[in-house]
Amino acid sequence: MEKKRVYTFGNGEAEGKADMRNLLGGKGANLAEMNLIGVPVPPGFTITTEVCNEYYEIGKEAVVKILKEDVEKALHGVEVLMRSKFGDVENPLLVSVRSGARASMPGMMDTILNLGLNDEVVEGLSRKTANPRFAWDSYRRFVQMYGDVVLGMKPTNKEDIDPFEAIIESVKEGKGVKLDNELDVEDLKELVKRFKLAVKEQTGQDFPVSAYEQLWGAICAVFNSWMNERAILYRKMEGIPAEWGTAVSVQAMVFGNMGNNSATGVCFSRDAGSGEDLFNGEYLINAQGEDVVAGIRTPQQITKIGSQRWAERAGISEEVRSSKYPSMEEAMPEIYNELDKLQTKLENHYHDMQDMEFTVQEGKLWFLQTRNGKRTGAAMVKIAMDLLHQGMIDEKTALLRCEPNKLDELLHPVFDKAALKTAKTLTRGLPASPGAATGQIVFFADDAALWAADSKKVILVRIETSPEDLAGMAVAEGILTARGGMTSHAAVVARGMGKCCISGAGAMNVDYKARTVEIDGVVLNEGDFISLNGTTGEVYQGKVNTKAAEVSGDFAQLMDLCDKYSRLKVRTNADTPHDAMVARQFGAVGIGLCRTEHMFFESQKIVAMREMILAPDVEGRKKALGKLLPYQKDDFKGIFRAMDGCPVNIRLLDPPLHEFVPHDEKGQQEMADAMGVTVSYIRQRVESLCEHNPMLGHRGCRLGNTYPEITEMQTRAIIGAALELKKEGLDPHPEIMVPLTGILYEFEAQEKIIRDTAAQLFEEFGTEIPFKVGTMIEIPRAALTADRIASRAEYFSFGTNDLTQMTFGYSRDDIASFLPVYLEKKILKVDPFQVLDQKGVGQLIEMAVQKGRSVRPELKCGICGEHGGEPSSVKFCHKVGLNYVSCSPFRVPIARLAAAQAAVEEK
Repeated sequence: MEKKRVYTFGNGEAEGKADMRNLLGGKGANLAEMNLIGVPVPPGFTITTEVCNEYYEIGKEAVVKILKEDVEKALHGVEVLMRSKFGDVENPLLVSVRSGARASMPGMMDTILNLGLNDEVVEGLSRKTANPRFAWDSYRRFVQMYGDVVLGMKPTNKEDIDPFEAIIESVKEGKGVKLDNELDVEDLKELVKRFKLAVKEQTGQDFPVSAYEQLWGAICAVFNSWMNERAILYRKMEGIPAEWGTAVSVQAMVFGNMGNNSATGVCFSRDAGSGEDLFNGEYLINAQGEDVVAGIRTPQQITKIGSQRWAERAGISEEVRSSKYPSMEEAMPEIYNELDKLQTKLENHYHDMQDMEFTVQEGKLWFLQTRNGKRTGAAMVKIAMDLLHQGMIDEKTALLRCEPNKLDELLHPVFDKAALKTAKTLTRGLPASPGAATGQIVFFADDAALWAADSKKVILVRIETSPEDLAGMAVAEGILTARGGMTSHAAVVARGMGKCCISGAGAMNVDYKARTVEIDGVVLNEGDFISLNGTTGEVYQGKVNTKAAEVSGDFAQLMDLCDKYSRLKVRTNADTPHDAMVARQFGAVGIGLCRTEHMFFESQKIVAMREMILAPDVEGRKKALGKLLPYQKDDFKGIFRAMDGCPVNIRLLDPPLHEFVPHDEKGQQEMADAMGVTVSYIRQRVESLCEHNPMLGHRGCRLGNTYPEITEMQTRAIIGAALELKKEGLDPHPEIMVPLTGILYEFEAQEKIIRDTAAQLFEEFGTEIPFKVGTMIEIPRAALTADRIASRAEYFSFGTNDLTQMTFGYSRDDIASFLPVYLEKKILKVDPFQVLDQKGVGQLIEMAVQKGRSVRPELKCGICGEHGGEPSSVKFCHKVGLNYVSCSPFRVPIARLAAAQAAVEEK
């Protein structure tokens, strides 16, 4: 049976439906679904995502040949419903051609509107509608969009504006007007003439006049855009596989630019920034959709309350607002009421916040798209919990609605209120995406990427952003635009990224060539610092201090829900009492990795540590270790206090000793003076510690077995600290971890030192405390012989950083030299040091757990590498039966949510 490649929709009927998004893309599936539930949608058809893959496999000509008959048949169906004909002069049908992947990728791929126009058809459309201005406005838009998207008309230099925009500005200046909609018919005709001349000059081609030639050019351009630079970057950022492909939806045009009873807009069933249950959005009278999302004009609010809030922020009186900037609710009350009812219907149908695009053509409302809206982390949590409380979704769905990594946004700093009182406000714009951001002004996306790579914090300042700015937006602390509303490209993409964004700051004058921005007489240069308050829309001069964010009630409720469903516990990696306290506030139930080597780098400690390493004999080492013992004990007491009643897993000294010794002349002289020896002796000892491959050399349990006095000192510090706190009435739970075990006998030798030292301490203190001795599984041999090691070790903690390094044979320090090429060539799909390799490294983990528990059924197992806070890795840990994961303090909530989702997703 021939594969179906084209699915039609229209007049309340559709060949597709909502659950076919993998085949029809999100847009195509939802267009079909809206037809089926009675929402007014212009008719059209969707070419499947599978065709996109065919396009790249067999090429453009072959795909056009395969599709030709089906597309023409589907287009004829649209002609029948619209009672007009594609390419006809007297009764023309115009169409839009839009992309639509299964995952929302706002603005990353291409769209073409008003397709089907030429010099003859525009005159016919003018006669048919008795509206020449509308016809020529549509034509100039089409030539501009088609020239850009299909014919590749781009600026030659980044400082230059778009070639079409340059022509528009020239015509407006000559006419003495500021806005596009102030141009008359003759001006629009002049624009079309100049546009087509520019196309000829830059491309060497005449603008195509055949409607079908235009159509196939647009369809193929949308498929091409799946592999454009910004789409590839966005997919990489969002983890969207390239093989998903994009669908193409071809739809009859409806027009928001037919006069003052026509409009276009974007709306949300709830606030995408805060999650507030408040219908909101923006619209433009006598405009087309691209005017709103591209940020070319700053639109007006749909609801009266939204308009009033906007006016209050802008310092505009209610009298001026209602007369000059009326909301749609006030200016078009009947349309507003219908829109409000339909947005409620769509949210109730999809049980989620909807992002909708609509057009009003001469008083008739049409929906062009609905999708689950992009939202900030705070809005994500609030919407999920509100929908749960409102009975629209259940607890498991609420958990699954939240994306673990987006929780990070809730933990970002906010401006300190005291600092805000003295901050100088430069201007205000629309609070498009909340948060606090401080950085240096940069005007171009590629420069932002370079500055960020140089560890500079930047604010990307643009007249308006376009999808080409994605790379700069991704690295910026915040985004500031002169044009655009709450639904512009900058706003939507920033919210999806969790970036602070202020749009529509109209008082700004950006000069790309001079690289300056002028705001009410204040001129700022590239590199000057500004601060953005994305919650209020205020822009401040210079740096403004921030403070830690406060966790909201919705966040706390979500975390309680996580605990209700999770089996996997979440601990933290913490080396200081402060980190331990932060993690505990975020719900960590213990420490899964305390790295003792991180405690040795303070001034007094490092001197004693170096003395120990550089000492010529055991007596010298013991003398230096005696100096270190009280420091170590105090450190452990602080951490045990912070984690009172919770297990604290402490790893004995792990790194190679060369990391601690001075390699510079000044440091070597200081050590010679401290130890009363010559500099040449220190230099000789430092050189003797040098190893060709130190990460595979004298480190981990190998140190403790060659220098048992180190293990003895650390055990005295750990157990001694716990015993002293027990006397104070606290409840410490120490776990002592032997690093880098590869052979059972290595572990046994260390365990004997630990237990003998503990026994001495118990005798000295006259009391005992329970403690465990376990090991870090980070060498493949340890995983392969886990049953032997578990005969002695009381727990396993998988050090997935080193286990990944040794399993792949990739150096963690040097992988950057080839990783980008491997990712680009798809040799690797992801960085294995960020996302756990489940097939290789994961297989070793699963095997070690099974082998270990075959000997010791109650064996506790966890991971403490960087993967412990990465959601897909956490879910793998749940699947293979680990007891806990451990991650950095600010990743704890992310891991808790991922653990809960793993339990809920389990079949």
